[in-house]
Amino acid sequence: MHPGMQLLIFAGIFLLALFICNLIAAGLVIALYGMKTLMAIAEMNASTPHLISALWILQLVGTTFPIIAAPVFFAKIVVNDSDDYIKPGFRFHWALLLMVFIIMFMSNPTIELLSNINQQMKLPHYLKGLEDWMKDSENSAQKITEAMLQMKTVWDMVMDVLLIGLVTAIVEEFMFRGVIQTIFVRWTKNVHVAVWITAILFSAFHMEFYGFLPRLLLGVLFGYFVAWSGSIWPAVWAHFLNNATDVVVTYLYQHKVISENPDDQHLFNYISYAFSAALLVVLMLIYRKIALVRKPMPDDDGEELD
Repeated sequence: MHPGMQLLIFAGIFLLALFICNLIAAGLVIALYGMKTLMAIAEMNASTPHLISALWILQLVGTTFPIIAAPVFFAKIVVNDSDDYIKPGFRFHWALLLMVFIIMFMSNPTIELLSNINQQMKLPHYLKGLEDWMKDSENSAQKITEAMLQMKTVWDMVMDVLLIGLVTAIVEEFMFRGVIQTIFVRWTKNVHVAVWITAILFSAFHMEFYGFLPRLLLGVLFGYFVAWSGSIWPAVWAHFLNNATDVVVTYLYQHKVISENPDDQHLFNYISYAFSAALLVVLMLIYRKIALVRKPMPDDDGEELD
């Protein structure tokens, strides 16, 4: 099957799963909490009873489940090749997990710089309608995130780390760095092109336009983690570290354990930005060297040789 056709089929499977699961999620919210609660979600009225529970139902049933169901169904049923399209194996050097930890830690200044650049984005005046829509979409996403990250106890934090950190990392990596990146590797015959296209789609998928560049960088890092190791798990680990750190820092800030606002994008200076960017390149090259030592070399078609 041509990779272009694979992409169309996968997109169809995902959109169908997304549609069905959102209907189910909406039905569950109505059955449990009533139509008013479902309608109140659009307005993000914090005083609405059961708002947070309803948001979690919509998130887990309506979004998270189809994101994992579509790639697993596609890999196991459509192409019958889970090893290549999801890459669930653990055949990589353990040192890669340590390298991922260091890379994610050292990438923070670079991510902050890209975020600041992104925040200054200004569209031409004739695209003001589009810009207003983008800002409204960003604000709505921010309100939903803030509502779901209200953590009163340490157990709330643990649950958010598991759901937002671990579960989200697994399902999104299965879909993007698993199925989608593999399709583009087969289509373009070029790992770098596939990594960047997938990262662009990954960032666009979140519909947060003023966070596009930092998420694009994360997508690129995750993509190379998988491409060079041959396993999905270094990217899942990186994705988990990124999300879980945000959850923990938000919890600590909410309970006044730390004073630094996690939304503050001015924690570093230009020297830190330059040092982080340069070190990031060096660390990625070290990661690649370690990964390729134990990974079979690809043939001319981008397939691994046994």
